[in-house]
Amino acid sequence: MIDLRLLREDPDRVRASQRARGEDVALVDALLSADERRRSSGVRFDELRAEQKQLGKLIPKAAGDEKAELLKKASQLAADVKTADAERDAADAETQELLLRLGNLVHPDVPVGGEEDFVTLETHGEIRDFSAEGFEPKDHLELGTLLGAIDVERGAKVSGSRFYFLTGVGALLELALVNAAMAQATAAGFTPMLTPALVRPQSMAGTGFLGQAAQDVYHLDNDDLYLVGTSEVPLAAYHMDEILDADKLPLRYAGFSPCFRREAGSHGKDTRGIFRVHQFDKVEMFSYVAPEDSQAEHQRLLEWEKQWLTSLELPFRVIDVASADLGSSASRKFDCEAWIPTQGKYRELTSTSDCTEFQSRRLSIRVREDKKVRPLATLNGTLCAVPRTIVAILENHQQADGSVRVPEVLRPYLGGREVLEPVAK
Repeated sequence: MIDLRLLREDPDRVRASQRARGEDVALVDALLSADERRRSSGVRFDELRAEQKQLGKLIPKAAGDEKAELLKKASQLAADVKTADAERDAADAETQELLLRLGNLVHPDVPVGGEEDFVTLETHGEIRDFSAEGFEPKDHLELGTLLGAIDVERGAKVSGSRFYFLTGVGALLELALVNAAMAQATAAGFTPMLTPALVRPQSMAGTGFLGQAAQDVYHLDNDDLYLVGTSEVPLAAYHMDEILDADKLPLRYAGFSPCFRREAGSHGKDTRGIFRVHQFDKVEMFSYVAPEDSQAEHQRLLEWEKQWLTSLELPFRVIDVASADLGSSASRKFDCEAWIPTQGKYRELTSTSDCTEFQSRRLSIRVREDKKVRPLATLNGTLCAVPRTIVAILENHQQADGSVRVPEVLRPYLGGREVLEPVAK
């Protein structure tokens, strides 16, 4: 959530942020009104309580008609205190409810617009000219079938659409990717983490995934637990309700977990293969830093993502995501999109978001500097979303006979294997 003081001092900035997100600007004024009622009812309650305490000191000293009058006044005052308390609680609840609906403040450098209004910041690698090489590229599913690596038919039989099996070299390729990603993250100073896949509502809400993203989340009604769509959620909630020492920052974690997404609203999109699925594994980077360091940390996370994709020898571009395409928690987001030959376009493989103090305020995570305590900043960055990375590797490193060249960075994790050979033709 944002700082209420900032809202009071500069409501136009918050209105502009809501407008850039394409969200309800009227929410800002409703929140200002609720906050004013919360503060005024709080003052009213405190005044009445002070008066009640003062009256309580006078009653024992009074007698006769004076005491009767004071008791009558005390009875009325008790009713007024009860009413003021209820008004304060109601205004506070309304303020909190509205505050939780408000997205993070959009960074001033973010391009304004919808999904297609991103700005390309840089492009890396060479796109292969398959026609010049004399063959038509196969898509990842055809390649995965030839290699005995991907089985979507049995995935659908067992679990339904958008589920899959990774088999043989497909399973080994996932393990190689995860181990190589974790090795890079560990070398960069991240603490490896295996995180829970089920979290409580306060963890999911605290990271901002029960707002606009709620339709994409799986909920277990009987247990009131949520399946995470990313290990960002447990990594953010890891220090929930804690005060961290400033000299411990930055804290950097690399979490590995299964991820579950309904993919609501994606009917008919990417239905072939494993690009858009309901369950997948991912290595996620997560940082806790001082607020003034968040933009520099954001660039660091992006550099680690670029290092990873470069090591996989993939052509990719970096985009500055437009305002209306940001998640509610993100102030700014960069995506790295890899070239997918059979689609003839770049598709998102990694993403990194600067969430500033938004999540830490919701999760009550603070930092202590000397005697001062304040919220800190949180940031997240995908290092390796496995299925999409497999898609990009298979399609970009395929050879005319259906085999796939293994990037050098993965070879130590595949027993030195340089090529994945077809098992069926």
